[in-house]
Amino acid sequence: MYIKRALESKIKYLSGHFPVVMVCGARQVGKTTLLKKFAESNSDIKYVTLDYPRVRQLAREDPELFLQQYSTPVIIDEIQYAPELLPYIKIKADETKEKGLYFLTGSQMFHMTDKVSESLAGRVGILSMYSMSRAEIEGRESRAFLPSDIRDVNSQDNITDIFSKILKGGMPGVVSDPDMNTEDFYGSYLQTYIERDIRNLVNIQNEGKFLRFISCLAARTGQEVNLDVISKDVEIDRKTADGWLSVLVSSGLVFLLNPYSGNTIKRIVKRPKMYFMDTGLACYLSMWNNSRALEISAMAGAMFETYVISEIIKGYVNNGIDVRSRLFYYRDNNGKEIDLLILDNGKLYPVEIKKSADPGKTALKNFSVLSSLPEETGEGAVLCMSSMVIPLDSMNRIVPIGCI
Repeated sequence: MYIKRALESKIKYLSGHFPVVMVCGARQVGKTTLLKKFAESNSDIKYVTLDYPRVRQLAREDPELFLQQYSTPVIIDEIQYAPELLPYIKIKADETKEKGLYFLTGSQMFHMTDKVSESLAGRVGILSMYSMSRAEIEGRESRAFLPSDIRDVNSQDNITDIFSKILKGGMPGVVSDPDMNTEDFYGSYLQTYIERDIRNLVNIQNEGKFLRFISCLAARTGQEVNLDVISKDVEIDRKTADGWLSVLVSSGLVFLLNPYSGNTIKRIVKRPKMYFMDTGLACYLSMWNNSRALEISAMAGAMFETYVISEIIKGYVNNGIDVRSRLFYYRDNNGKEIDLLILDNGKLYPVEIKKSADPGKTALKNFSVLSSLPEETGEGAVLCMSSMVIPLDSMNRIVPIGCI
């Protein structure tokens, strides 16, 4: 069962303006399916995957012959296995001046986008892709969340249903198969990820320690990253922990939300906050298999926040917006924290995330710190389990999480 992805329109747009289109994202989030669906409208588009060792060998050892054999337009799947192709793709793109020649996918997001951007500067349109957003699953338009854009809505969400969604996650393999057991899926997913992605990037001598490391991260989703503590728990050195985290970020499995660092902020905490981009995987790794037990656990708040933040990130990414220059958090050494700051056209929009249905005005208590910043403060939102939009004051509102 194919579920329409929000990036379909962006693929069509970019293919009309660039000779190369690149879709990056974690394994099994639907990159290949997306491009094959796009190719249905153009029967001339061919498909080749570098997963096959002999095809990969040809691409790496004789990239010019490879590109002769697979003429344009063509989808080249898993381009990270043969970066040697990139300079030759650049030559081909420059020779023909046509658009929509090459469609590339890669399973290491930021690692590959940097490499592709350098090799194909001005010739490639790059899109990031994550697991399915709630909007995609429900067949709604995927929007970039901004508090000032919210209109009155009536939400039918209840906390039990939300935690069922959190436990299931958004991987297409789970969403499209109602009978799929999530533990079976994510167990297989992890094994494939380690064998086909991780070993290709780093030399893991102890697979058990890597699994402990990623599980420790999952148990700390929604928290500031403290690799000194995690490395001690896993019994690895700090350098190894830093490298492994970098790989997880590059693979698109986790996202690091950086602290806002305006020039006038003093005593700002420098560590980023870490969020898993698929709550189903985070639940599996932190050994939750019952949504009701998770809902009443000490981890409920962090997993709820992870769900909301990941949905907001997906909304921006699905509209082709680079979130690294848009989304931040605030926390200083006095313990004042704002869960999310959205920077849009010179304005900072504060967002708090609460699991309750009626958090009240106390949720706004730290918004006042923004008055010391040079940027203008925009409307604020408290995302929660409320059923409707409720004004808290002239600038801030309670907003149901169904709006994201």
